[in-house]
Amino acid sequence: MSDASHLIRTQDDLAEGAAWLARTEPRFAPVLAQTGPLPLRLKPGGFAGLLDIIISQQVSVASADAIRARLAQQGLRDEDAVRAAGDDGLRAAGLSRHKARYALLLANAEVEYEALQGLENTEVYDRLTALTGIGPWTAQIYIMFCLGRADMFPPGDLALQVAAQSLLGLKQRPKPDELAKLAADWTPWRSVAARALFAYYRILKNREGLG
Repeated sequence: MSDASHLIRTQDDLAEGAAWLARTEPRFAPVLAQTGPLPLRLKPGGFAGLLDIIISQQVSVASADAIRARLAQQGLRDEDAVRAAGDDGLRAAGLSRHKARYALLLANAEVEYEALQGLENTEVYDRLTALTGIGPWTAQIYIMFCLGRADMFPPGDLALQVAAQSLLGLKQRPKPDELAKLAADWTPWRSVAARALFAYYRILKNREGLG
């Protein structure tokens, strides 16, 4: 099945993937019992979707939400508005110096977002990571949540590493390369596995009094 046609669009899609995971890797079964139905977490694509993910890089959820709210209030959600705001306007809205630069570069990159929808995951990944400010995690999150692909996994995500360590009973938190190899066994539903681990991470945080 093509990556471009294997999509997560509904709760039924997630349920199908979760059932497959529980059969294929039984250690997911008790985790899924704790998390309950997994959230779709689908996001709009295009420039606004990619900008949202850039905002989320290496900041807390609360900080990212606050910055998004300020950008929305000022109408800074499309390429023209971002270009018109310039570095000063983006910095005033809360973006760091680096992220303001990335946003402006992205606004000028003339990305053909609609064309990405028909490409395989590796092709989308290569096109996005060729852009300044778009690293592996940002590209993978875009593919998962903006394109809705069913088989994508961001192994560099700290939350996924922590959750996978607990799920699999590992002595140490897996490094990205190690986690990527482990996650290969969860193909063709790696995006569902990622959602399950994100949800499990929140359970672990609450259990430890960190949430």
